[in-house]
Amino acid sequence: MALAVYNDLTRTKEKFVPLEEGKVRFYVCGPTVYNFFHIGNARPFVMFDVFRRYLESLGYEVKYVQNFTDIDDKMIKRANEDGITVAELAERFISEYYKDADALGIRRATVNPRATHEIAAIIEIIETLIEKGHAYEVDGDVYFNVASFNEYGKLSKQSIDELLSGARIDVDERKQQPLDFALWKAAKPGEPAWDSPWGPGRPGWHIECSAMSTKYLGKTIDIHGGGSDLIFPHHENEIAQSECANEAQFVRYWLHNAYLLIDKEKMSKSLGNFLTVRDVRQKVNPLVLRFFLMSVHYRSPLNFSQEGLEQAKAALERLHNCYADMLFALDNRAAGEADETLRAAVKAAEEGFTAAMDDDFNTAGAVGCIFEMVRAINVHLTEHQEIDKEALTEAKSFFERTDDILGYLPEKKQEEDGDAEIDALVAERTEARKAKNFKRSDEIRDLLAAKGIVIEDTPQGPRWKKTL
Repeated sequence: MALAVYNDLTRTKEKFVPLEEGKVRFYVCGPTVYNFFHIGNARPFVMFDVFRRYLESLGYEVKYVQNFTDIDDKMIKRANEDGITVAELAERFISEYYKDADALGIRRATVNPRATHEIAAIIEIIETLIEKGHAYEVDGDVYFNVASFNEYGKLSKQSIDELLSGARIDVDERKQQPLDFALWKAAKPGEPAWDSPWGPGRPGWHIECSAMSTKYLGKTIDIHGGGSDLIFPHHENEIAQSECANEAQFVRYWLHNAYLLIDKEKMSKSLGNFLTVRDVRQKVNPLVLRFFLMSVHYRSPLNFSQEGLEQAKAALERLHNCYADMLFALDNRAAGEADETLRAAVKAAEEGFTAAMDDDFNTAGAVGCIFEMVRAINVHLTEHQEIDKEALTEAKSFFERTDDILGYLPEKKQEEDGDAEIDALVAERTEARKAKNFKRSDEIRDLLAAKGIVIEDTPQGPRWKKTL
């Protein structure tokens, strides 16, 4: 079975065939860097990271571009409130973005372009749109003429009349049509500005993505990802300006994740349920949040709740414990006879995982296959003192291959940090027990428990595990 993805442009599931064999051009809308990014942003960032990893596991060379919007009204407002420049604000929150993204296991993009670093490319595409009759200048502002693109609305599947009736549009009598949108904004007092053929100003939001995707990925790209809230107007406008400027199809496959709700309500500062990833990280291991975000198919709404997070934590601990138990058994137990039930479970998990991911990146189904194998491994380790080392070695490889895609196991470096100190304490506890110094033995157990370390005494000797 080949990879198939649901294309929001055609509203059908299609076989994925890249523009260039063996290569994928992938663009994802990144954050506006005026604050820590919230858990609603985290969903597309994590999910498209998984999609990229899966494409790479299939052998594709993926060029992955995720932008930073580092100039807009929100940034200007926040910078003024903080008494700093917009550039200083951007530097701060780009740095903070990387801290949270790294904690969530989101791999760095091939390129992270910034709007303010791509002004020349933005001006060039605006000039092209004016020359071709798709844009016009008024008092230093430049607007895209929506009427000049007869396919406007093809992504959101609405006519211009329908979009007019359903959209909230700023009234500006200088615009030829209410739906026309800003490509360039004339400078206002106290705002950052760059020189342009139309006078000092700054780029509009939509044009930056068209300019950057064209510069780094070419006129036509394979995949463009983002949240479903971006379909209109942002992605609709990207299509219009890109296809008018480049006279080529902009994106072959449009992928959008559904909304994330907080306790079944839309996240909103006014409701007091606005959560950043930084907030959540202070209360739970970021791996738990990543695992939670993968627990539902990306096109289905996801409800964030404390109960859901606790369930994700319990499930992930079960998975981590199984993996740790398997490694300990491989190192410490003797080899026994083949267990055909276990071998069949490993094979089924491998096939099921691939089938799920090939079916529009169904992470929920893929995780389900991993847990079927976890169940089989736990039964095998419980019922057999002598183990099927060949089957468990294959299971270990499966864990590691799927972790490279989903990113659910702890980083090896994190595992190693502090391990020598823990090993020394466990060894000291063992000696204390031999000497019948149970007071010291209990002190060490309590000390390790405070660090999130659980000691388990087995027939093969003591072993320790980290809890989430």
